[in-house]
Amino acid sequence: MTRQNTKAGRGPNAVEVRGLVKHFGETKAVDGIDLDVREGTVMGVLGPNGAGKTTLVRILSTLLAPDAGTATVAGFDVVRQPRELRRTIGLTGQYASVDEKLSGRENLYMIGRLLDLSRADARKRADELLERFSLTEAAKRPASKYSGGMRRRLDLAASMIGRPRVLYLDEPTTGLDPRTRNEVWSEVKNIVAEGNTVLLTTQYMEEAEQLAEELTVIDRGRIIAEGRVPELKAKVGGRTLRIRPTEPGELHRMVGALAQAGIDGVGGASIDPDEGDVSVPIVSDEQLTAVVGLLGERGFAIADIATHLPSLDEVFLAITGQKATHLDGSDTHEEVAA
Repeated sequence: MTRQNTKAGRGPNAVEVRGLVKHFGETKAVDGIDLDVREGTVMGVLGPNGAGKTTLVRILSTLLAPDAGTATVAGFDVVRQPRELRRTIGLTGQYASVDEKLSGRENLYMIGRLLDLSRADARKRADELLERFSLTEAAKRPASKYSGGMRRRLDLAASMIGRPRVLYLDEPTTGLDPRTRNEVWSEVKNIVAEGNTVLLTTQYMEEAEQLAEELTVIDRGRIIAEGRVPELKAKVGGRTLRIRPTEPGELHRMVGALAQAGIDGVGGASIDPDEGDVSVPIVSDEQLTAVVGLLGERGFAIADIATHLPSLDEVFLAITGQKATHLDGSDTHEEVAA
């Protein structure tokens, strides 16, 4: 059955996957995945080690053939139209793949020529991307002399030579320092702002929240959760209502009032002395309304009130049963495939 984008405001899909399956021996690295990625957005793909993330990317980039199911990218079938598809995609893997003996400009020029750009166009495109990724001063230097961050930026530039409509980023900031990581994030945002589509696999929860409009969580080759970041947080539950009274001396009286009221389903309130507020665990909008209404009835003056959803790390742990830090940037099944 074909899934349709039914949510208001949803645009056409750049990637459509239906019933995708890939075996490595008796292991199902991808086990019946359905996936939609809307044009002009970032889809974040999360999952523990061995979940099948990189296998999925390799299938969508025509590097692996699926055993069952279908997948189209930018309107091209990954099995029946691989040559046409390769001209519309870019791929940045977990590790920089540039030729270290060549200079930055030579690397980009070579890839441009491999993509059938003319000599003049390949040189022009290489210079454009060197400037865009702040590599112009190092353009003539061998890539072996580049820092890790410079190699990663060069690798990302290389994936953009052919102006891809869909870009796959497989753990793009693994091993980068915070400053370089932020530079990569900024460039990814620019890429999407230009109307391109990005499929991002990552082991960093902060990265997923920074870049992805929607998330897909994969475990053992299956999708176990999907949706926007706030939606996934809401599914896990555990919202916290944080209330700061105008008078700090009212904290204990506020907690006592909530305990005495015994609002149905509301957990025990507690004081955070560092923040100077009261935390109240809630699971529904009705409970939030009841808490705020009660405090108003009891005459408490409130300086600030906010709701806090679980962090994406907490969501990941709740969904998969594994801490996000257990991700290590590689998938066991992909190592077998290699």
